[in-house]
Amino acid sequence: MRLLKKSVHNSLKNLEGNPYVRRAARGIIIRGSKILLLYTKRYDDYSFPGGGVEPHEDLLEGLKRELAEETGARDIEVSDHYGIYEEFRPVRYEKFDFMHMISHFYTCTIAEELGKSDLEDYEIKNGMSAQWIDIHEAIAHNRDVMSKKDEKMGLSIERETHVLELIASEFLKL
Repeated sequence: MRLLKKSVHNSLKNLEGNPYVRRAARGIIIRGSKILLLYTKRYDDYSFPGGGVEPHEDLLEGLKRELAEETGARDIEVSDHYGIYEEFRPVRYEKFDFMHMISHFYTCTIAEELGKSDLEDYEIKNGMSAQWIDIHEAIAHNRDVMSKKDEKMGLSIERETHVLELIASEFLKL
């Protein structure tokens, strides 16, 4: 399994103790130089569709469920496992010392047209929407948001931007 990056939040002094392990599956869907991403107004950033998978849930089934819910994607075919991005970050759950997030990225194909998304309440409240965007525009946008270090900036933007840059260099060779 290819490790895309291992990231440790600067507030963590060590990785000893009891981790809260969370698995996620994220989809890479590209057409030409455009990529299907989620724009979240609250954070003003672009991220990959997908998300956390339940402990008992198969990664690929969880990915297909998330893609359909967040983007309205249909006829989802998972092609390849692109790699994993490991994050160690603060956790807000008692009994745990830190979170170990393992994001699995998969290349996928979907039907030409998106159907209706079925977003969760918090996703609607955050202003999340699926958008086809030029990958270089998404990278530049996220980099600009990161450079401002706005207090509303989430932790995931670094992961998303890193993987977008890898994809742009490996898939598009531009």
